Formats: sequence, structure tokens, C-alpha cells
Amino acid sequence: MAQPTTEARSGTVQSVERVFELLEIIADAGGEASLSDLAAASELPMPTIHRLLRTCVLLGYARQLPSRRYALGARLIPLGERAGRQLGRVAQPKLVELVRELGETANMALMDGDQIVYVAQQPSPHAMRMFTEVGRRANLHDTGVGKAILATLSDDEVRRIVSRTGMATPTPKSHASIESLLADLSEIRRRGYSIDDEEQELGVRCYAVSIPKAPAPMAVSVSGPLSRVDEAFGDRAVPVLRAIADRVGSELVS
Repeated sequence: MAQPTTEARSGTVQSVERVFELLEIIADAGGEASLSDLAAASELPMPTIHRLLRTCVLLGYARQLPSRRYALGARLIPLGERAGRQLGRVAQPKLVELVRELGETANMALMDGDQIVYVAQQPSPHAMRMFTEVGRRANLHDTGVGKAILATLSDDEVRRIVSRTGMATPTPKSHASIESLLADLSEIRRRGYSIDDEEQELGVRCYAVSIPKAPAPMAVSVSGPLSRVDEAFGDRAVPVLRAIADRVGSELVS
């Protein structure tokens, strides 16, 4: 989540920092926030917030709703889509390496609002393989990449997300309660990777790790049928996933 920034960092423009801070607060709040919400979260004076967001509204990067609350504007959508495609281009060679070494479909996804969106994929060479369309959105709580991302957040933030989205259960193995999900996330934090064990689709298992130092919550995964993606596969896959995630994270911030 955005951290209050009352002073500009050395070499930066304070008003630009503040604009992005406010937009991030709106996004973290589920897509809309009141002036008082923004003032409490940013520690900025209300007149300053109003002035900055008025400019964003005029440019289309924010909207003011009839309730007087602020929401993200439509002009952010193409920026996000283009940024996602660029991230996919960075990740694609690394996903090719994953498939070459592990033989199963590799994906990269990032958190977008209260869901994940897949930004890159490299399919397995096997005839029986997993396929997820790039650009597809999915839940956080029942996907390997989603749970890897959720594990980087606090339990309170996870609760807020689930309170907004609910907990769909695509399969009988999907998490159906916040208590079950939080227990799983605690285990993911302990071991450093997540497992989607038939939670998104029966007969399919996925191993995923979050990408450190990424500019947005992101994760990379490998998935395939249970007959090939077993515990022994996981023992082999996790170190490779971690190494790839480290490289992607380093490249994104370089």
C-alpha cells in the first residue's frame, strides 16, 4: 500500500510524488475514496488533495463521483495495458527458460485491483498441457500466483480484499473461508512458495513464487496435470522458480 509522503525524496518533484500517492491510495481502497479518506491516508492537507485531484480529473486520470468520492479515471486503463505488455516482454525469455528446464507451462501475473491479470505465458511442449490466455483475469484466493501475491500482504489487507470480492469456489478444493485462506497464506510465507492444488481446476497443480523488488505485486508459476506435477516435481521446480523470479525482479528495477 502507499506510504504517506509529506516530503519529496531527493531529486524528485513533490507534486508528482503526491499525485501518484493519491492514485495508489484510491486503488488500495478498492477503486474509490473520499477526500477525508485521502487526507487521513496521505497526511496531506485537504486543499492540496483537492487541487491535485482536480487536475487529474480534468486530464481523465481520476473521476469525481456523484457522491463526491474520487475514483480512478479511464485514461489509466491503456497505460496499465501497455505496462502489462512491456512486463510480459521482459518476462517471456525467462518463461521460455522455465519451460525448457521443467517442461510445464509457465505464467507470470500481476495484481490489478482485487484480481490478478496474466501478462505472459510460455506453453508446455506436452500435448496435455495448461493454457491461460494472456490478459485473462482471475481471483487471488484460488490461484497459485494469486496466493503467492496475497502472502506478501498483511492479513488485514487480505481480509479487506476478500470482503470486497467474496470467495468463489471453482472446485471443491477451493478455499471457502477466510480462516482457511489465512492458514494457507501463513504456510506459504513460511516455506516461500504457494501451491494451487486443484483449487482453480480439478486435475491441475501449480507451484508459484512472488517476484521480489517488483514495482507491483507479481508472481511467476509453473502448472500442469497431477500426473506430472507432483511433490517431486515441486522439489525440482521451486529453486528454479525462485531464481527466475529474482532475475525478473532485478531486471524490472534496473
